Amino acid sequence: MEKTTNMGAKVYTPLTLKLYDWWVLGISNQFAWLCPTKDVLLPHFTKYVGNEHLDIGVGTGFYLTHLPQGSLVSLMDINISSLNAASHRVGVERVKDCIQHDVFKPFPKKFHDKFDSISMFYLLHCLPGTLTEKSQAIANARDALSTNGVLYGATILGEEANHNYFGKKLMNVYNAKRIFSNKADSKNTLQAMLSTYFYNVEIIQVGKVALFCAQNKI
Repeated sequence: MEKTTNMGAKVYTPLTLKLYDWWVLGISNQFAWLCPTKDVLLPHFTKYVGNEHLDIGVGTGFYLTHLPQGSLVSLMDINISSLNAASHRVGVERVKDCIQHDVFKPFPKKFHDKFDSISMFYLLHCLPGTLTEKSQAIANARDALSTNGVLYGATILGEEANHNYFGKKLMNVYNAKRIFSNKADSKNTLQAMLSTYFYNVEIIQVGKVALFCAQNKI
């Protein structure tokens, strides 16, 4: 069956996007996933940003507002509501390309070998299937990286992470509604999957979240 990001993306309506920062970046990250946004995720985001940057799975654009003034960024998402929210929050004058695209599909040729850095924050756990099945999204992103480019991001791990009561409740609801598809996602499987496409892979687990960085594409 052909994979698509539609199910995980449908939840991001103009209404839910208004609540995203409070619920996901505030409450959930702090108390369910035990990985604070400002202390952990935001520094991870800004650490690897290159001159030519692509953010995939843009959410509300929160992380992008912390890039240096004057920097340009490209956005990619299948959900037009997310793209609109992020581009307006960042400032349309700072958005180089706004790309409505499914990450399971090959990227347009004009974006191949283009980006110094690509970020995927809270994207992988929303994609359907196992991490092995999600690898096509990584392969497509790799093709868009320059020779020395870096792919990095964060994803919520599955049942092996031993979630607390709040986390288990959210995991069960989100997986049942197919907002998440991550019950079997583990740090070791993520390492193996990324190592298929990159020579250098680093993963640090904070709480129930894997922060990854992959360089030197194969």
